[in-house]
Amino acid sequence: MKYAELVGVYNKLENTSKRLEKAYHLSEFLKKVDSAELDKVMLLVQGKVFPSWDERKIGVAARILIKAIQTSTGINAEKTWRETGDIGKAAEKLTACKEQATLFSQELSVDKVFDNLQKLATLEGTGTVDKKIKLISELLTSASPIEARYIIRTTIEELRVGLGEGTIRDAIVWAYFGEQAKINYSVEENKLKVENRGEYMKYVDAVQEAYDVVNDFSIIAKIVKQKGFEGLSEIKMKPGIPIKVMLYPKAKGIEDAYTIVGKPAALEYKYDGFRMQIHKKNKTIKIFTRRLEDVTAQFPDVCEYVSEKIEGESFIIDSEAVGYDRFSKKYIAFQHISQRIKRKYDIEEMAKRYPVELNVFDVIYYNGENLIKKPFSERRKILVSMIKEPEYLKLKPAEQVMTENTADAESFYQKSLDAGNEGIMVKNLQGIYKPGARVGYGVKVKPTMETVDAVITGAEWGEGKRSAWLASFIVAVRNTETDEFVEIGRVGTGIKEKSEEGVSFGQLTEMLKPIIIKEEGRIVQIKPEIVIELDYEEIQKSPTYSSGYALRFPRLVNLREERSPEEITTLEDIEILYESQRGRG
Repeated sequence: MKYAELVGVYNKLENTSKRLEKAYHLSEFLKKVDSAELDKVMLLVQGKVFPSWDERKIGVAARILIKAIQTSTGINAEKTWRETGDIGKAAEKLTACKEQATLFSQELSVDKVFDNLQKLATLEGTGTVDKKIKLISELLTSASPIEARYIIRTTIEELRVGLGEGTIRDAIVWAYFGEQAKINYSVEENKLKVENRGEYMKYVDAVQEAYDVVNDFSIIAKIVKQKGFEGLSEIKMKPGIPIKVMLYPKAKGIEDAYTIVGKPAALEYKYDGFRMQIHKKNKTIKIFTRRLEDVTAQFPDVCEYVSEKIEGESFIIDSEAVGYDRFSKKYIAFQHISQRIKRKYDIEEMAKRYPVELNVFDVIYYNGENLIKKPFSERRKILVSMIKEPEYLKLKPAEQVMTENTADAESFYQKSLDAGNEGIMVKNLQGIYKPGARVGYGVKVKPTMETVDAVITGAEWGEGKRSAWLASFIVAVRNTETDEFVEIGRVGTGIKEKSEEGVSFGQLTEMLKPIIIKEEGRIVQIKPEIVIELDYEEIQKSPTYSSGYALRFPRLVNLREERSPEEITTLEDIEILYESQRGRG
């Protein structure tokens, strides 16, 4: 397939903000894609060349792209980048100049673009930078101006066409099951008509369930194209391939929690720790973060606990690793153990200095059986039976009580807080495990003025002695309805000038510089990737920010490197916090 055909779809997607129209354009395109290329196309439409759970990353900084653009066009790209504020559009503009000057054009294929970009992740050692520049400039030399825009954006994994997971799922359903469900979409009116609603929802649910267990739309689209609806039954959960963890919305209190999940309910400690999804297959143990990153090497102690204390040939468990003081044996806050997550050296020493206890609270897969549709009460029984020797400060089931009595629940809540935990989880005994979804199967109860997890979407260079650092950071929460990040304020306090004192301006600047996607003077736009925890005085209504709210006097508490942007505080959470503060509601 010609890359230009894919670029045509990119352009349509970028030029509409309507979710239904995006699904329509993508579905019409998918109908034309040959099954042999479908897996690559499905990744590329998401701006990726690897599934989200794959350890390999393209890993190209903006400076390398600037050199590649200059190599392919013969024009200094730095100035144009700063003028346009968008490195993709800078590549487009300079490629147009090159094309006019040389009258040279050669058609690119999807295979060529995909293969070159995948190779970028494999390069290492001496001469890596030059090799990366060569691979990118090779594509740009043959690219049309608009192709250059999207090649560069894909390379930095910031496609900016507004495709959320729900839209991609719907596009697959429209493309391959549209006739069966009798779907008709009007672009002019932006209206979807579905004659066979029951059939339509059957396909939507089936595609979603398949995605929940493989986290890869390329697998799903290809099998549906080749085998139809029946092919979805072949998609199975496999230990070693992480699934999205189940997320829990916040309840206003115990009574609200019971209203959502029902009575009786299971109450568990909500630990202030590090969530771990742990897989075992053929005696191999793997540990994944909430972001689906493999951190097995960083936690040899956890691997040892799991190997010793959990029975089973194969399993996937959901758990929380909680740090504790090795002298007092008391639980400590997450930030004390967070430095273990990215550690590449002195791992054994770090494990001794910052030990963790693993609290297992769910089982998703056990000895060949997918358990996500089993009621939570049954999963808990299986989980308890798996752990042959629970041991305090090593590995044990999460602390739990089952009750429908509000007074007992309040007492358990206070007990959890007194132990140094964040609060409690309240779970529906009949609830299934729903990866990635905020549903009525479980909620969290925490003190009203809880912190907010936000993603950094922009920043401003400092002045004076801070001129070398990004010093003011624009932060956003997630609007789950539109699958967009909406701004909620700026933060510049709580950040240190010296790294030994905590999270520093220098540390944040180094983390954010490689993911700058736009510059306008001193203001930069950041790829939404880095999550931070914020404290604040209160939440106010505000027309200034796109969320409609503002955090008053926000202060950075900590980096949340284990959390993905999809898991941050939602706009719905903010609305609940706003209503609950100072006795509102």
